[in-house]
Amino acid sequence: MSTDTDLIKLYSARILALGADMPRTARLADPSATVRKRSPLCGSTVTVDIVLKDDKIVDYGQDVKACALGQAAASVIGSVVVGLTPTDIQRGRDQLAAMLKEGGAVPPAPFEGLKVLEPARDYKNRHASILLTFDAILDAITEARSA
Repeated sequence: MSTDTDLIKLYSARILALGADMPRTARLADPSATVRKRSPLCGSTVTVDIVLKDDKIVDYGQDVKACALGQAAASVIGSVVVGLTPTDIQRGRDQLAAMLKEGGAVPPAPFEGLKVLEPARDYKNRHASILLTFDAILDAITEARSA
């Protein structure tokens, strides 16, 4: 059972600051793909626009309507996503899922900023929102590749 102290740790000042200072919130005018994902458990939604060129993300925009944890994840991801390959994105998503669900290590660079979400391990009902941005980007990559 969660205590008030646990919730305070979960919603740390750093997590709240990441959500308040989210990068790349402008939608793209001519994306390779746009994907909107919704977490049915909590109702969080993420819409991402990507431009994929030579199998790299060369531009990115996001609209995030999520809890502070989902916003923090989107902020960290949005700050490093340009220049990454689909393999980088899948690896980051897998590492974050392992950190949350299996007690795995914090994802290494460029996703080391996701360390701030370690306290969310014990809150399984928040995991889908935290992973939502990665999931939307991966779907957008699949869509862009098939276009």
